Amino acid sequence: MLRLFSIEFQKLRYNRSAKVISLVYFILITFIALIASIEFNFGNVNFRVADQGIFNFPFIWHFNTWVAAILKIFLAIVIVSMMSNEYSYRTLKQNLIDGVSKKEFILSKFITVIGFAVISTVFVFVVSMILGLSFSDYTEMSIIFSDLDYLLAYFIKLVGFFSFCLFLGILVKRSAFAIGFLVIWWIVESIVYGLMKWQFFKGTDIAENVSQFFPLAAMSNLIKEPFTRLGAVQSAANQLGENFTKNYDVSYVAVAITLVWTFLFIYWSYLILRKRDL
Repeated sequence: MLRLFSIEFQKLRYNRSAKVISLVYFILITFIALIASIEFNFGNVNFRVADQGIFNFPFIWHFNTWVAAILKIFLAIVIVSMMSNEYSYRTLKQNLIDGVSKKEFILSKFITVIGFAVISTVFVFVVSMILGLSFSDYTEMSIIFSDLDYLLAYFIKLVGFFSFCLFLGILVKRSAFAIGFLVIWWIVESIVYGLMKWQFFKGTDIAENVSQFFPLAAMSNLIKEPFTRLGAVQSAANQLGENFTKNYDVSYVAVAITLVWTFLFIYWSYLILRKRDL
């Protein structure tokens, strides 16, 4: 295991584009947090996003993991380019010549996926703790460490998404095409959902029940959007006669579905590599 990790670490260590893109990803997470704490002046009105409760414990775990998950595409680029470079620079073939089996090669890539997900999750945890302790109105230990399942959902979401990107990188060999295929897959899922929702099964829950098994939809369902959970938003909605009844808890059905897709993506990656003539 350590040998496989060492091999992947050396590849990433000398990959300048991977380091730059990863750095941009972590900077953006920090930058969004800083923007949220800046005070905006509109005429005689002073407005600071932090005062709206988004950095209150435990809501901050929900908000920050949802925002950070939007930026995962940056690390996805690293994953697919990492796989593309294996073909472009023939390091994959060289690794096999040096005695690394195809199963070990896939395992080394999955270890990298896990590593990126762990580092990102820890980073979001640290940023959230700093912001929460600085701005939250509630600092009791029982409140601070409640709803940490959003971090677990975030970790699983990253592992599933990066495993999908790894699979696409192995399938099409080129990073640009892999990202393009990912976008097309998302569009197809959206179209199929839209057709079920508005064309074939109007007025039923069939579209939601079926689409929850789509890979990207399952990952999206892990962390629901947090904005309508804010008290100010719900109060405004109540005044307009609207009522939000959404369940914002982490869906463990989505967790199970995402884990199944993660296993399938890694297994399919291995099957493709095993059957492909390198």
